[in-house]
Amino acid sequence: MNERTFPSDEERGLLRDAVRRLLERHWPVDQAVELSRSGTAVRAQWKLLAEQGVAALGTDPAEGGMREIVLVIEELGRAASPAPVLSAALLNLLRLDERDTPLAAMRGGDACVVLAMDGADAAPALTWADNRISGEIAYVEAAHAATHFALLVPGPAVVFVQANAEGVHLDATPAMGTQGLYRLRLDGVAGVHRPLPAGAPRDLAAWSRLGLSGRAWGAAQRAFELVVDYAKIRRQFGQAIGSFQAIQHKLANVHIALQGLQLCNANAALQYDLGTAQWHWFSAAAWSLAGSNLRLAMLEIQHTFGAIGYSEEHEAPRHFKQVHLDVLRHGGGRRAREELAAFFLDGDGGTLPEYDLGVAGNAFRQEVRAWLAENWAGQQREAHEKLSFKKREYNKEFAHALGRTGWVGLSWPRRFGGQERSALEQIAFVEEIERVDAPRVGAPVQAAILQVYGTPEQQERLLPEILRGEAIYGMGYSEPDAGSDLASMRTRAERVHDEKGDGWLINGQKIWTTTYWGDYMLLAARTDPDAKPRHAGLSLFIVPMDTPGITIKTSTTMYGGSFANVFYDNVRLPADAIVGEVNGGWKALTGALATERGLIGGGIVMKVARAFELLCAHVRTAEAHGRPLRDDALVRDRIGDLAAQIEAGRQMMMHCASQVDGGETPLQDAAVSKVYSGELMERFGEAALDILGMVATLGEGSPGAILRGRIEQNLRHALMWAISIGTNEIQRSLIAQRGLGLPR
Repeated sequence: MNERTFPSDEERGLLRDAVRRLLERHWPVDQAVELSRSGTAVRAQWKLLAEQGVAALGTDPAEGGMREIVLVIEELGRAASPAPVLSAALLNLLRLDERDTPLAAMRGGDACVVLAMDGADAAPALTWADNRISGEIAYVEAAHAATHFALLVPGPAVVFVQANAEGVHLDATPAMGTQGLYRLRLDGVAGVHRPLPAGAPRDLAAWSRLGLSGRAWGAAQRAFELVVDYAKIRRQFGQAIGSFQAIQHKLANVHIALQGLQLCNANAALQYDLGTAQWHWFSAAAWSLAGSNLRLAMLEIQHTFGAIGYSEEHEAPRHFKQVHLDVLRHGGGRRAREELAAFFLDGDGGTLPEYDLGVAGNAFRQEVRAWLAENWAGQQREAHEKLSFKKREYNKEFAHALGRTGWVGLSWPRRFGGQERSALEQIAFVEEIERVDAPRVGAPVQAAILQVYGTPEQQERLLPEILRGEAIYGMGYSEPDAGSDLASMRTRAERVHDEKGDGWLINGQKIWTTTYWGDYMLLAARTDPDAKPRHAGLSLFIVPMDTPGITIKTSTTMYGGSFANVFYDNVRLPADAIVGEVNGGWKALTGALATERGLIGGGIVMKVARAFELLCAHVRTAEAHGRPLRDDALVRDRIGDLAAQIEAGRQMMMHCASQVDGGETPLQDAAVSKVYSGELMERFGEAALDILGMVATLGEGSPGAILRGRIEQNLRHALMWAISIGTNEIQRSLIAQRGLGLPR
């Protein structure tokens, strides 16, 4: 970790609150559009912001670095304010020689300096000769409020000129129905010339993109908050429109898109503040997402507002326009996707940047990597990879070897033999397991239920088997006519007292059971058929799969694996087979599902990340129609887009982990991660087919199959993750109702 001192989260929160209060007082919502047209009003607001210290952001990381810059600019986006905070921050970050420049006056609020960048990353359109600047530059924001302009010229360098100097001309250039942009023409204007530090042009573009992404996110987030509130009160057909599933799912999608970008923006800013080598990569990923996520989000927000959102008197239109104007600068997402593609496809290519998981997480990553190099390599791994997909899910020898490390109990409490490692250490473990395509081990959800709800005898008897990698559990939830509606399950568990003693008699059917071949089944059954509400009558049982009365009928799945219909006909269990209280299974069951969704979201995105890196490695050496595939512009665009989407999924994973390590249960965010990652796997599979063509459809065993058919198998397997552990539609309803507070 970088040793520099930065503002704390609490201090950032205070800064956000202070800026928001200032804007609410002096830049009221109902006057924002009119105030923006007045150069005097913009300068007055700039003075107030400078008095808050905003104009000095970027001069000293200890007082305010990139995270604070982005935070303040997000608030300007919410308020639809054109105050040139981004210009000031960029100039501060350049660390220029300040003699004879307006920079000191700018920080005091007495100068309003606008950095004029056309945002297209083109060669400077301005010339500097004989201490005078000439040329023109487009898309200059807040030019009507400027006291000075800062202009990029070849060298590279910045030239400062007074806005009222002879030879400075402004032409309004309305765009997206707004009046905020200008074309600046300069005819031999005297100025102050300052050379840029080495590498500054690239940094300047990356800084600007990150700021614009933050402002666009702030505008979109404000519009989203408005539309969520609107959906709670707007009534159609006798009820609030927010209770309609179509509206709930639409707004859940917007929430997912906004959260993914916000996390990526925050991480890119953090990486810059820490001085990490790959902060440009993280910035490019955020900028690519800004273009796709925010434009789609604003369309969906406008659709939800309906006709009311068409009125220019409403807030929504100004945010719609601001988002589109911001995310198209600097070449838009296309330029960022090219940068990402170059990272993965040019030369020997790169891999997704590793996260700093803290001292313990980083050390554990290396420990796991070294262990796998010894225990999952050579002939053992080669032999396993030659098996069919159906037979590669589990490897008994590997499971027992891993069991000897104690890592099956990474997150378990020590009283159960676990290691109580952090969520970040668990991420390190799963990342390394996925990196070498190792098979799964253990039963994390079942173990968690046993630890919370199991009796001391159950814990003593069953948990050590799981910890040693010796026991595999299935989950018996879904039923015909029930599926994700767990409260409707009909499998019965009846208490019996006869010559065989006290026990339970199970009758019913479970479907789509994937780990039917395991040693045990964690079975949900109805113990009170008359319970009100229906979910109150469910209980959980541990069922050894060799118990008489169990019939298994397998089916081959479309992804090359198998699942089973499992029939329970008078299956006799001992009285102590129940886990937890009678009729208390719903709480344990839903808690387990929430836990599993949090785990699954991160696990899925790591699977996609691994498949993505394998795809890039293939594209780097493949040809199509006699040309290198990696030179195809459309291929490069898709690769860059996938990289950014994967980064959003990884950030969601990290966000859930940080909540867990903070002692929270991230129910809604786990659902966000599960929905996004599952559908990302589908999108990745479809994109891979587009990139590679028919050859990618060849399955295992086919001559010429790429990666032994892994590409097409990944797509077929991806469909399961949008349905498993609660369909994504159910998850969207959860996000909308519990996360956004929409009515049921």
